[in-house]
Amino acid sequence: MISKQQIKIPGAVLPQLRIANGTIEVLKWVGLVLMTGDHVNKYLFNGTLPILFEAGRLALPIFVFVLAFNLSRPGQLEKGAYLRAMKRLAFVGAMASVPFISLGGLYAGWWPLNILFTLFVLTATAYLCDLRRFWAAALVFAVGGGVVEYWWPAILFGMAVWSYRKNPSILSASIAVASCAGLSVVNGNYWALAALPLLILAARYDLHIPRLSILFYSYYPLHLAVIWLVRIPMSHAGYLFFY
Repeated sequence: MISKQQIKIPGAVLPQLRIANGTIEVLKWVGLVLMTGDHVNKYLFNGTLPILFEAGRLALPIFVFVLAFNLSRPGQLEKGAYLRAMKRLAFVGAMASVPFISLGGLYAGWWPLNILFTLFVLTATAYLCDLRRFWAAALVFAVGGGVVEYWWPAILFGMAVWSYRKNPSILSASIAVASCAGLSVVNGNYWALAALPLLILAARYDLHIPRLSILFYSYYPLHLAVIWLVRIPMSHAGYLFFY
């Protein structure tokens, strides 16, 4: 007799997800450029530049992918990587909240919280899953996903990447694609899916650039603050924002 363990379905064994450290850093830079263009379009041009808006939809999947990939590295739980990341994301996210909320364009008042809190919820969910506290992880996912940018699809995409990296499966790959497509609920289009070929292609290249972790954390609140300051004289000159 053939046991279930001996049965192999063609194509069911998926490849490990391996990307060079330098290539991961390049993805961060690509995400920063796309995010900056998206924010310039949103906050200074009232979203009137479609090419920047559409290109900007790739930024969130890239950032989520990079974080999930890094959190899924072996030994991250033992090294305290989850807790360090959560502390940084919470601190910098709180700093960024001042210009983020002041720039407006949110659904209501402070809601939703900025993308760093989206990454915080993702990190907390992955951390609890790594501890095998699945009910707590589900609670963080359910509650946290409702108060951050890009909501549950963004966190689900990150968790699917995190899961696939640890144990490649058709299920986690399918969830990653479906949740990335689910970002259309927020974006109003399917441009987020264009990030997937880029992420797959990244695995083919071994690029070498230094890691600048502090720069990436500090850039988010700083670039929002600069846009906020630039908009003040523009508004005095008669420019209207979010009319």
